[in-house]
Amino acid sequence: MKNFLISNKFIAAGAGLLLLASCADDEATPLYEPDFSGGGTEINYTWAETADSLQNATYNTFLGSNGTFVENNAGGATFHYWPNAHMLDVLNDGYLRTGNSTYVTRMKELLRGIKTNNRGTYNNDFNDDMIWLANSCLRAYKSTNDQEYKDVAQELWGIIKGSWSDNILDGGISWRQSTPAQKNAVSNAPAAIIALQLYELDNNPVDLEWAVKIYAWQKQKLVDPANGLVWDNIAIENGQVVTKREWVFTYNMGTWIGAGLKLFRATGNQMYLTDAIRTARSATNNTQVLTEGLMKDEGQGDGGLFKGVLVRYMTELIMADEINSSDRETFVNFMEFNAKTAYRRGITRPSMMFGPRWNTAPGTSTTDFTTQLSGVMLIEAAALLKEAGHL
Repeated sequence: MKNFLISNKFIAAGAGLLLLASCADDEATPLYEPDFSGGGTEINYTWAETADSLQNATYNTFLGSNGTFVENNAGGATFHYWPNAHMLDVLNDGYLRTGNSTYVTRMKELLRGIKTNNRGTYNNDFNDDMIWLANSCLRAYKSTNDQEYKDVAQELWGIIKGSWSDNILDGGISWRQSTPAQKNAVSNAPAAIIALQLYELDNNPVDLEWAVKIYAWQKQKLVDPANGLVWDNIAIENGQVVTKREWVFTYNMGTWIGAGLKLFRATGNQMYLTDAIRTARSATNNTQVLTEGLMKDEGQGDGGLFKGVLVRYMTELIMADEINSSDRETFVNFMEFNAKTAYRRGITRPSMMFGPRWNTAPGTSTTDFTTQLSGVMLIEAAALLKEAGHL
């Protein structure tokens, strides 16, 4: 998998952190009750205000060069492509929630800065990096109607499709352009989501065909039919086909849920929604992705961002009119437990930093940008669910 294989994909960015004007006036939201047992004291969960504080702290703490963001809050100034792609999504979350145009400015600076810091191109050997950016760009296009985002997404989609190969592992998009014999969940379900986002915009049947083809390949190769758990990758190693069934990560569960929901909406085929719900149910009760009811600690580095991806697509499923009330209640309770635990136990205040365990604040420990993003996604999701009447 991709964790810590960074020598060929990251380039150095400027180390200086710039403190820019915040887009909200609130201070870091305090805890009303520090004891998680409650002690009979009602907690006031200020989701939107806390999301504002987290957005501001993340921007001011991790900002590096050219509008992009650095590796950690302890002086690590390396530019990493894929978390910056997710930061575009996180800024967009803030914009959709608040309507504050400061987010729009920061989004555009980030988009262009990714290209600058990636040697003047959006192309990257790691297909999943480009897939994350393409999906973020399409969401940004829908929010802002700025054609530049759609143009970047279409450019990336053209590159990504070139890594599909029928004659190696029967199909699938490779994890890297340079390793055609390794194909990962993270380079397939999210690619289907790109195709489906484009189909929603343009109604081009070719995009839908791509989504159906990619989804069918992943379902055959990388999804446990019994419970919807998603295996990380399949590869040819020493002439043998090897499937990493023991590698089950939250982000792969999330993108499978997202792809299934979008395919159901595009086709009306109930199978896709059934698949999404099966995987979402496992995400709420399977010990391979949970620890004591919380999304598991998958470390920092790349793993720090995994939970945020599951949060994003689980939230989309909760918001879907097409699911039944029983499943919605299960998924809401799961998200609420994670969000309330993190709100009360997982944030170091007033710095507003997250750690990889949502029941443990990081204190003075280093927080990676990836880890922080998952936490911000969680609280933004809680704010959205609260606004929609689910929390």
